[in-house]
Amino acid sequence: FSLKELHGIFPWLVESIFGSLDGIIVGWNLRCLQGRTNPTEYSVALDFLDPSGPMMKLVYKLQAEEYRYDFPVSYLPGPVKASIQEQVLPECSLYHNKVQFPSSGGLGLNLALNPFEYYMFYFAISLITQKNSPVTHHVSPSNSAYFILVDTYLKCFLPTEGSVLPPPSSNPGGAIPSPTPRSPAVPFTSYGMHHTSLLKRHIAHQPSVNADPASQEIWRSETLLQIFVEMWLHHYSLEMYQKMQSPHVKLEVLHYRLSISSKHHGSPAQSSYQALHAYQESFKPTEEHVLVVRLLVKHLHAFSNSLKPEPLSPSAHSHTASPLEEFKRVVIPRFVQEKLYIFLQHCFGHWPLDASFRAVLEMWLSYLQPWRYAPEKPPQSAEPLPRSVSEKWAAFIQENLLMYTKLFVGFLNRALRTDLVSPKNALMVFRVAKVFAQPNLAEMILKGEQLFLEPELVIPHRQHRLFMTPTLGGSFLSSWPATITDASFKVKSHVYSLEGQDFQYKQMFGTEVRNLVLKLAQLICQAQQTAKSISDHSAETMASQSFFSWFRFTPSEMNGSYTGNDLDEIGQDSIKKTDEYLEKALEYLCQIFKLNEAQLTQMMMKCGTAQDENGKKQLPDCIESEDGLILTPLGRYQIINGLRRFEVQYQGDTELQPIRSYENATLVRLLFRLSSVLNERFADQMDVLCSREDFVGRLCRYHLTNPHLIQKIRYSPVVKDGTSQNWGPRISLRFLASYRTLISLLMIYFIASWFYIGPVGCTFIILIGYFLYAVIMTFFCEGWKPHEH
Repeated sequence: FSLKELHGIFPWLVESIFGSLDGIIVGWNLRCLQGRTNPTEYSVALDFLDPSGPMMKLVYKLQAEEYRYDFPVSYLPGPVKASIQEQVLPECSLYHNKVQFPSSGGLGLNLALNPFEYYMFYFAISLITQKNSPVTHHVSPSNSAYFILVDTYLKCFLPTEGSVLPPPSSNPGGAIPSPTPRSPAVPFTSYGMHHTSLLKRHIAHQPSVNADPASQEIWRSETLLQIFVEMWLHHYSLEMYQKMQSPHVKLEVLHYRLSISSKHHGSPAQSSYQALHAYQESFKPTEEHVLVVRLLVKHLHAFSNSLKPEPLSPSAHSHTASPLEEFKRVVIPRFVQEKLYIFLQHCFGHWPLDASFRAVLEMWLSYLQPWRYAPEKPPQSAEPLPRSVSEKWAAFIQENLLMYTKLFVGFLNRALRTDLVSPKNALMVFRVAKVFAQPNLAEMILKGEQLFLEPELVIPHRQHRLFMTPTLGGSFLSSWPATITDASFKVKSHVYSLEGQDFQYKQMFGTEVRNLVLKLAQLICQAQQTAKSISDHSAETMASQSFFSWFRFTPSEMNGSYTGNDLDEIGQDSIKKTDEYLEKALEYLCQIFKLNEAQLTQMMMKCGTAQDENGKKQLPDCIESEDGLILTPLGRYQIINGLRRFEVQYQGDTELQPIRSYENATLVRLLFRLSSVLNERFADQMDVLCSREDFVGRLCRYHLTNPHLIQKIRYSPVVKDGTSQNWGPRISLRFLASYRTLISLLMIYFIASWFYIGPVGCTFIILIGYFLYAVIMTFFCEGWKPHEH
């Protein structure tokens, strides 16, 4: 096709692939396309959208002719959309010289994007807009075509080895020119005093004919990363967006608003807070979204760690370092650090308290451990000892102090509200404790806190300087004076740029956080006791449910009071894993915070005091009052999360308790009437038999009486309808209404019929068997005493 025809087809093709911005058109549904379910479509889609495939060749072909395509501002993330609609240009250079009013004179704003930007905008935002796409089967996000394409684009445009491959060119003269500037249609106030591009000469201000080869090398890399970060990490609250702006920017915006107000005959300008609040969006990231962001974080660590060692001579470094090497040096603090911190804060505060938080947790832990993605390999040793964190990472830890300390406190607050008996929750606590317990890591975090808490020295170079991010002070490539680049100032600059000058820092190794850790340790001890109780109960249940006990015709299960936990269905292996996770997590917490063993022993004893005499069940935390026991807030938490429970048992007549789900209601009522008739007719005979002292008397007392109930009622007689209830020996037939009993009888009759035994003979065999069972149970009673049931 000709370029003119391709220019008209391109927007339709992009929307057909990635879906429409409003989510109505699903497109190819790359997020649900997997190789194991649709191998042909999967491979065709990856080949077509590959960086060297037909689609990208079309992008570069249109890029050479400098075409522009409109992207609605209304579909941008909330904070960016609000600021542009307020005619205040965001700091990101991605939006510079691109905002324009529609030609029809409408109210909607558009971004005029080149083909590469337009393609990547749609590709990135499809992760957000296509949330409600139809899914016919279980989809693993890490195996989808979309996830693979993200990984492919990152490896192509942010290579860890070599340089970015040049785009295929149809021009005989060389490479595709970089994008040209476009005059803004409306006056905008810029958030930054200078441009914020990585390069000292912004690529958008260069003529397309004489494009700088240095900018050509990385303009696609910088654009790709900016789009990914803006689309995936820029959905935090608008109040936070305002707080991020530096004081001189707010003053500049205020002057601009006053000038606009005077132009409109003194009409009051809408306040920034009200304007931004009007565009506030409800952002709920999905697990797939978080997994893609984690992929981005891991690749950026590998990309940044592939930086070549700096030469000894600073002058040689300034002349020989390529733009890609400079890009590796600043890619994390310049593009990711601030927005990822706010994104993680949002997730820590709003994510549901369930096991799906594991995705957010692993993304956070991936960012905290850049050494895992360093090119050097750990030495192979016979013993798998924990790898010590090298001192060379101290600068990264100090410049990301809040990522370690404040988010750790946020995780503590989440862990204190979760059920640690669950294996998945126990695993999350174990993972965090294991990461922070790496040798030398806690000491470096403590050193960073000490640097931040150092009193500010009065240095002449600092008296007029504000704590702000380098994006507001110029290019990242321009170095600061050596006299003020001390470690303390870097830590303070990091903290104040993310949280503001009035931020009250909470020390990770201070008293308040230490008390939270002690509370978590106490909950871990309680969860261990609960898991042990569940394990013991499950073991007893398994031991009692032998082959012959499954056929036992006794109503013993009717008085069970154990309500159980999800671990009952998971099994003994998961209970064992839970105990191992909690034990190791407690050990790691002791290493990190230097907890005293005496304190832990005291907590363990305190957890054990609430157990009953058998040491298996714990009562919820409560206080005694005139009206009885009253639950404390801790007790309510324990009941809600299933950590503890009250001993609740049915203490009335077992024949009159409500019909259970495992019983046939009709049979229960019929058998109750039958047993009542038998008990009334043979009451005297059963009393005589039970009063005998020989073996027959013991047999009758064991199977016809409930001594616990008789002793209880003897001191508190119950009168119903003017007649005393018969609490003496009686026949109980309710066990025959149990579905388990009915299935057992059917199985016996089926086996008997297989051996040509008639119904009469089968019934006789059952009666003989039950009589022998009754005799054996009578002999095995301790001291031949009547059994409770």
